[in-house]
Amino acid sequence: MFDKTLVDYEVDNGIALFTLDDPPANTYTHEMMVQLDAAILKARFDTDVDAIVITGRGDKFFCAGANINMLSKADPTWKYYFCLHANETLLRLEHTPKLVIAALNGHTVGGGLEIAMAADLRIARRGAGKVGLPEVSLGVLPGTGGTQRLTRLIGHSRAIQLMTEGTNTDFDQAERMGLVNRVMDADSTEDFLEQVMAYARQFTRPAKASLAVGNIKRACQTGGQLPLEQGLALERELQAHLFNSEDAKEGLTAYVEKRTAAFAGR
Repeated sequence: MFDKTLVDYEVDNGIALFTLDDPPANTYTHEMMVQLDAAILKARFDTDVDAIVITGRGDKFFCAGANINMLSKADPTWKYYFCLHANETLLRLEHTPKLVIAALNGHTVGGGLEIAMAADLRIARRGAGKVGLPEVSLGVLPGTGGTQRLTRLIGHSRAIQLMTEGTNTDFDQAERMGLVNRVMDADSTEDFLEQVMAYARQFTRPAKASLAVGNIKRACQTGGQLPLEQGLALERELQAHLFNSEDAKEGLTAYVEKRTAAFAGR
């Protein structure tokens, strides 16, 4: 369908690795977002995949956001549908019951940060770049979920400050703000990605009950937006589903027998 692969997809020991691949800044076009959408669906249906890692090609940028040249040439109606599809794609990522980790290998700004915020966890390479939502300098707002996800992550006042000032911050400060979960020291981008993949493997079978991980994600991502009583109802339904799983039987039996559980994802 497209002349160029803009989102590389590979599977490594239960982890689907998505690489945003349009150097130097890995800015996304509609074509890249369509490919990201397809990758999300592919990983969702792949029973061998327990977790997803998203990163950017190279050592300068995770993603610098939407391609400005593309947007400057498009009419307002097209731009509206471009944003709508991007929103739908990132919601699909959030709704997929598999843990998603954004590996921030470089600058993560604008729409790049919006992609990262749709992941469940964000791990950054120390000193490799900055994060921010500087769209105000273009006369617009962060329109791919930025206003909503940033507010939910770091609170109203700090989110408004970050977006209206339009400033970028380093990964260590982003970790203190709660925007980044963890900052890793790494000698190279390759070393950083190896560390992230090793971290992600702890959430895969047989070491971890992937069904439980997925349902924890669903309970938080969906239930966290519901009134407490409805969130508790969702939690009970997800728990009832897990109680009927082979993994729950294995986990409980292994605990009683004082051995390490071997989960099968069933």
